[in-house]
Amino acid sequence: MPQTAVIPPGTGVPLAPYVPGTLADGVLYVSGTLPFDKDNNVVHVGDAAAQTRHVLTTIQGVVEAAGGTMADVTMNHIFITDWAHYGAVNTVYAEFFPGSKPARFCILCGLVKPDALVEIATVAHVGKKG
Repeated sequence: MPQTAVIPPGTGVPLAPYVPGTLADGVLYVSGTLPFDKDNNVVHVGDAAAQTRHVLTTIQGVVEAAGGTMADVTMNHIFITDWAHYGAVNTVYAEFFPGSKPARFCILCGLVKPDALVEIATVAHVGKKG
């Protein structure tokens, strides 16, 4: 199946061998997205809400670069480092998905950098291209 890498303008070099998104057969798979700046430094240290907003804004950029909108998101995989952040994550999440919500799950785990409090991976159906 043909695949297209989705790399929004201004994207920094990833920490590992991956791309921000892959589009295949109209389905966009957005890699796990952490609250990183272009140099892979954690932003908004200690602020789960601000980190979540940064992560979802980054994901939104990948979705839009693939020709979609956040309304096309069908699944989110959410990873947090402390259940104390769950409420802040949900508050910001609701801003990005104000109407019908996509499916999702949330687990507690460690992340690749200790100051990162949230990571989200996304699936969106943006339609077949070509």
